[in-house]
Amino acid sequence: MTHLGNPYVTGNSVTGVSKTSLEASSSAVATADATQPPPERGGPAHGWSQTGPLRRGWVRLLLGLILPGLIITIWQLNSVTGLFSAVQVPPPAAVFSAAVELIQRGELWTHIGISTQRVLLGFTFGAALGLVIGSLVGLSRIADALLAPTIGALRAVPSLAWVPLLILWMKIGEDSKITLILIGAFFPVFTTVYLALRHVDRNLVEAGRAFGLKGFKLLTTVQLPAVIPSVFSGLRLGLAQAWLFLVAAELIASSLGLGYLLSDSQNNGRVDRIFLAIILLAIIGKTTDALLGIAEKWAVRRWA
Repeated sequence: MTHLGNPYVTGNSVTGVSKTSLEASSSAVATADATQPPPERGGPAHGWSQTGPLRRGWVRLLLGLILPGLIITIWQLNSVTGLFSAVQVPPPAAVFSAAVELIQRGELWTHIGISTQRVLLGFTFGAALGLVIGSLVGLSRIADALLAPTIGALRAVPSLAWVPLLILWMKIGEDSKITLILIGAFFPVFTTVYLALRHVDRNLVEAGRAFGLKGFKLLTTVQLPAVIPSVFSGLRLGLAQAWLFLVAAELIASSLGLGYLLSDSQNNGRVDRIFLAIILLAIIGKTTDALLGIAEKWAVRRWA
């Protein structure tokens, strides 16, 4: 459900459409067509219970730190018991020393910065493309019949299969790397938006049309706000996929980035740096996902 405070033109007059009036019209349409199912509800307000200690942010934070703390404890115990050798699983202190070494050489922040830049650029373009094409295919039967089978087939292509083709077309510069990340981010966003729009409550759409909304105005005012939780689910999946495709992207003759740090450390037998790169990918990936989660909460409060 969305707030429709902005005026729009109907005939020769300007009419302001409020959320209440749209809901009233939707109810009228529902009465006329009793066979239609009720609108699906989504978002935090209609999901898990918001009561109890889990609603407190610090409680959830502490619970979320239990498993990482347990993993680090077992990791440290391994360095004492010797269950795995230091060559296989270096102790936490060795990984920390590898991070300090790279910081002192001025390399670590460069690797982090260039990888983050590539992910954000690829994700931005891929998510925008996914929103546009997902909306088109989700709302148009012609576009669905024309594009959905091909996009579904391309979605099954593994990420590494695109690498030689992108090198052939775009050489080994930044364009090929960002394009590969774009491909990774596109498909989750496209799929969730496409499927969500196909299941928007018809009563709500008819109510919007009753107030003169159509085309792009109907999409941005009624249909997309109605599927905000699904859209953000797709965006978060797309962001996670962008980080996954980053490693493949940085295998394209890269000399900087966390993916390069992984492959270079493997070639040089630096297992401590391999662990460091994996930990950094996990931390930065979770941080960017948390930021997108904050945007999702704002959007759900604003529109859902």
